[in-house]
Amino acid sequence: MSQSHEPRENPRLNQGHALDVAAERLEAEFAGTFSRETIRQFLDTSHAEFNARATVVNYLPLLAERFARQRLQAHAHTQSTADKPAVLFLCVHNAGKSQMALGLFQQYAGDRAVAWSGGSEPGNELNQYSVQAMAEIGIDITGEFPKPWSEETLKAADVVVTMGCGDACPVYPGKKYLDWDLDAPPGNSLENVRPVRDEIDRRVRALLTELGVPVEVSAHSAAQ
Repeated sequence: MSQSHEPRENPRLNQGHALDVAAERLEAEFAGTFSRETIRQFLDTSHAEFNARATVVNYLPLLAERFARQRLQAHAHTQSTADKPAVLFLCVHNAGKSQMALGLFQQYAGDRAVAWSGGSEPGNELNQYSVQAMAEIGIDITGEFPKPWSEETLKAADVVVTMGCGDACPVYPGKKYLDWDLDAPPGNSLENVRPVRDEIDRRVRALLTELGVPVEVSAHSAAQ
């Protein structure tokens, strides 16, 4: 039986092409803010960050693009004169608590404040029960992904909220740190996650009030 000698696709070439396309998108998005060289540097270092711990390489260029975008946005915020409060939410895996806090913050703050999230030991995917718990109150966090904190988000943040990462959480001079010590059960059921979500909801709204940011009240928050 004859063997096929059709050329196989080279994964390295595919990855390189995908990164080139990602760079073009980021260049268009940040035109006039950052140079092509700066954008490519952020993209390449973001790719290296995920490549070092990836178990599946198919989505590496997409993850690198999304992480580079967050870092560039934070870097741009640092250089901006706009007076918008910035908050960084940190937990261990960036898969549950910090993602829920980010989703709630963005829902309530709108464009009046900015926020990011990160983890000391990022997981591989979002906690499914955290996703479901947020969907119950009309907030979709499926567009997010576990990622490490970065120097850019640390520098840009006015407030750093740590949520259980202990000594592994970074300490950056001149920042206000809040430790939300949540006595949270394991996030292995929707029933366990709901009360954690509601406590984070309460704390996020209190933080926004403290920052002087008007809260957009949702049906869920109004019922609390």
